[in-house]
Amino acid sequence: MTATIVETGSKSVGMGQIVLGRQPGRLTAILGSCVGVTFYHERLQLGVLGHVVLPTSNGQGAKPGKFADIAIPHMLELLKQHGIGPGELDAKITGGACMFGPDGPMQIGDANVKAIVEALKTAEVPIAGKDTGGSTGRRISFDCTTGLLLIDTVGNPSRTL
Repeated sequence: MTATIVETGSKSVGMGQIVLGRQPGRLTAILGSCVGVTFYHERLQLGVLGHVVLPTSNGQGAKPGKFADIAIPHMLELLKQHGIGPGELDAKITGGACMFGPDGPMQIGDANVKAIVEALKTAEVPIAGKDTGGSTGRRISFDCTTGLLLIDTVGNPSRTL
């Protein structure tokens, strides 16, 4: 269960993917109802971004990043391989927008956020920043040197967590 580490430049993290980055690398994603989860270790300047698509796997075999219930443990295992435990991390979560109207049957964004929050609570990883919900997608950029997460949302000023 090893992963390639992005050490320079920018890497786009697609749906269901988990990517590690080391300074001066930058990890990016475009999110709608999906949730971007980042973990950052300041001393090692090592971070990870997961682009989580759905809340639960229900026992389905899939990419580890696709489902919240298996993505969080997988991300933590990748960091453990670098000697980093959950108590040395903070998490930031973004996305989970309601992309199909507030009253429709497809409220997957809310379900994704709830599943991520629960998985982080179970893993005892504190949430250092959160920008979730709404009805508009986001573009995020995670700086592996600083741990800062830049969030761009249409019609709003950029925000940093």
